[in-house]
Amino acid sequence: MAEALNKVIENVPGAYYVDDSCIDCDTCRSIAPQFFTRDDDAGYTYVRRQPVTLAELALAEAGRSSCPSDSIGNDGVVAS
Repeated sequence: MAEALNKVIENVPGAYYVDDSCIDCDTCRSIAPQFFTRDDDAGYTYVRRQPVTLAELALAEAGRSSCPSDSIGNDGVVAS
């Protein structure tokens, strides 16, 4: 489970975040590249934009729930 205390610094403020347990697998970036991007120097993903609409929330949630290392957190409302 993602730990809010271990968020990577590059995350934009908001409900979704990636923590330092990211294994750089590209899963969330493949599903929702408009929200998740890679820090090429550090070799991990971070949230570059927070979802706003219900469709965007659903897409970001699909990226979060597909994370094999459970490194993506959502401190807000989950899209249904």
